[in-house]
Amino acid sequence: MKTKLSVNINKIATLRNARGANYPNVLTFAQRIQEMGANGITIHPRPDERHIRYADTRALRPLVYTEFNIEGNPIPKFIDLVLEVKPEQVTLVPDDPNQLTSDHGWNTLTHKDYLKEIISEFKKNKIRTSIFVDPDAKMIEGAVATGTDRIELYTESFASEYAKGNKNIVTSFADASELAHQLGLGINAGHDLNLANISFFKKHVEYLDEVSIGHALIVESLTYGIENVIRMYQEKLK
Repeated sequence: MKTKLSVNINKIATLRNARGANYPNVLTFAQRIQEMGANGITIHPRPDERHIRYADTRALRPLVYTEFNIEGNPIPKFIDLVLEVKPEQVTLVPDDPNQLTSDHGWNTLTHKDYLKEIISEFKKNKIRTSIFVDPDAKMIEGAVATGTDRIELYTESFASEYAKGNKNIVTSFADASELAHQLGLGINAGHDLNLANISFFKKHVEYLDEVSIGHALIVESLTYGIENVIRMYQEKLK
């Protein structure tokens, strides 16, 4: 199956914000990235708006004609934003406001009722839901009880171990994907996936609907150019 590539444009917003103006233009890049062949645009607006701003989210909605995926911790402000913008997908991430980046998945057992209530509201508004989880069988089984449509496998541990030569790490992700599929969940993946490891991950992890890649893709674009990099990812995801 073809795995879709959603490009996270947070780092483009970080670069823009560094100078306090509107260069590079996040909206223009979102349009161009879709024209270059990406299957979706991902953003992760945080409460401090240190990269993507809430205003960006609203402005992007009419421009994203592929698939719009909004990630974030479902605090009330975030929930209101998602219900207003109505993206195709919302990905719930258990971020602390002070975290530099996402670093763990949900405990779907402890937070079952909390997630179930929020997911129910999104689904009533016809927004597909995905929740960030580690490749842990209990957490995936717990995800089913929340009512989520998909899980997003948090892949930092895979990327870290793969870079050290420990390719066996992929087994836990392959098993997690197989279990999720058997339980009727869609499977996304993201965090530290890059051109060096994405083919191996895709080859061994079945049923992969979508990957969301931002930091690595933008860094790789400094060397190869963003249009080339998007084309390279699409080739590796076939």
